[in-house]
Amino acid sequence: MQVAVECAAYTGPAGEGRLRAATFPRCLHKRIGICLYDVVSAQTKAFEAAGELLKVLAAPARLAIVTELAGQPRFVHELVDLLGMSQPLVSQHLRVLRGARLVGVERQGREAVYSLVDQHVAHIVADAVHHSKEEP
Repeated sequence: MQVAVECAAYTGPAGEGRLRAATFPRCLHKRIGICLYDVVSAQTKAFEAAGELLKVLAAPARLAIVTELAGQPRFVHELVDLLGMSQPLVSQHLRVLRGARLVGVERQGREAVYSLVDQHVAHIVADAVHHSKEEP
């Protein structure tokens, strides 16, 4: 048996909010007990956030910085020495990583110590690097 179910999460083509009648099997909608449009919207938001994270990590220099910070917190001059990049370039990449809330900073006098906010990011980078080394 089919039943029309109204969902307030639908926005029309011109952007005006309105109810949309959708047809679902009665038993399916009762079993799920939620608005399917809300689920799609939440999934879409999660995918968009993951896409933004991957955009931030798309630069090889940022991958290298995250890899170094996975081991321990570092001063900027340590990252410059380890990565062989200029100080302004390292600082620019750190600013992007801080903006994405992947890296935190703690001031110690005139210097700043950078560290990863979440070790999950280090695992994502390590897995990506490992995967890129695999033979097809």
